[in-house]
Amino acid sequence: MLWWTYQQLRSSNVNTRLAAVAKLADSKRGDSVAPLLFAVKDVMAEVRSAAAMALVQFQDSRSVEPLIKLVQDPASSVRAAAVQALGQLHGASVVNELVRLLRDADATVRSRAARSLDELGWIPEDETARKAHILASGNLERVAELGTDGIQPLVELMDSGTPEQQLAAVKALSQISDSRIPGLMQVALTKSSVMVRFAGLEALEKLGDPSAFEAVQRLFKDTASNIRAAAVVTAVSCGGQRAVPLVVGMLRDASWEVRLEAVKALGRLGDATAAEGLCRALQDSDHDVRESAALALGRLGDARTIQPLVLALMDQQSFVRTAAHNALFRIDRFWKKSDAARSALPQIEVARTHRDYWISHCAEKLLEQIQPHSDNGEPGWPARAATGQPATNVPHPAFAILAELLRDPDRDLRLAAAEALGELREKNAAAQLIAASRDKDAVVRQAAERALAAFS
Repeated sequence: MLWWTYQQLRSSNVNTRLAAVAKLADSKRGDSVAPLLFAVKDVMAEVRSAAAMALVQFQDSRSVEPLIKLVQDPASSVRAAAVQALGQLHGASVVNELVRLLRDADATVRSRAARSLDELGWIPEDETARKAHILASGNLERVAELGTDGIQPLVELMDSGTPEQQLAAVKALSQISDSRIPGLMQVALTKSSVMVRFAGLEALEKLGDPSAFEAVQRLFKDTASNIRAAAVVTAVSCGGQRAVPLVVGMLRDASWEVRLEAVKALGRLGDATAAEGLCRALQDSDHDVRESAALALGRLGDARTIQPLVLALMDQQSFVRTAAHNALFRIDRFWKKSDAARSALPQIEVARTHRDYWISHCAEKLLEQIQPHSDNGEPGWPARAATGQPATNVPHPAFAILAELLRDPDRDLRLAAAEALGELREKNAAAQLIAASRDKDAVVRQAAERALAAFS
């Protein structure tokens, strides 16, 4: 019935021809090879590909030469199918042809050839063959291990591959030590994929190459907030102090993540010109940004920042208050007696009537702690602060609540309660604070110890 099969393979209907190829593949009969060899010459690439894969079923030596010729097919899908089919046949001629195809112009053909050689258990004869196999395999980590020899194929993949392939290529290139890499990473910054741009920024941050500064700063206007945040970090790495004005400008970015990275970067740089911007960041809507701003100002050590840091001691968030306290102590151990602290008294006085408990409570404590001038111009302390004890033995109305909060499961509440109890400076708070000094959380323990020291 082969004559009928040939009639089907000559049909004008492509589906009929494909059905005939599938039937031949399933037949497992040796006389099916000849009509399949006829089908590999079909005008339709889909039929040629199907015939090439069907020939594998018969392991017939007559298939080798036609499949080798098929590797030169104009359709990449046919070339890939032919290479895959060759990998499942045996014989020295097949192996030699697959080795040659490791250098094919088409990446898919090269990859399939490498995979087929792996399936045949092929071992490279020399270093040249080994490199060709690695480059063809598409294993980009191994390609990166080739060093400078791996750069060109990775660049090709970064230029024309899918976004996933571009990302893998950029990561592989970043592992290679070569003078061309900084420039290539700058090219990665221009790609449409956010992840590719992000990978390029990460690589440039590690390299810290000054030549990349201009390319990085352009991403300060990127539409993706994570790219702008990464650009801030990378700009500091590449530009150092010259990045300060630009990073200060990013403190006004719409994204809190960007503002946070900008604050942290300015803290690491320690440039005094950033002080004004960091002081504004103490009023940021995000508490993480405010906390980091206080920490950064502590690193700057500029006495001009004492007044805004004193006001930050009235922040609603305990983390911010703690950071501001630590920053003030770092700048000036006697900040409470400074003119800068006294300059904040009018604003602190206004805050006494704030509807938020913590703000009004902290304002009251600050008014007790900060040393004002007496009428004769000499420093003087309010009567309540003279002995370090309350003017009355009546417990503060909030005392019982704060003592209870020291046992709360929430770590933030325990921390805030420890700080507040220390500020109350009541003798009967000592027992609760001693217990809190054994808290499972180190930050709470430290707050309790500071509180004890404040009125002991």
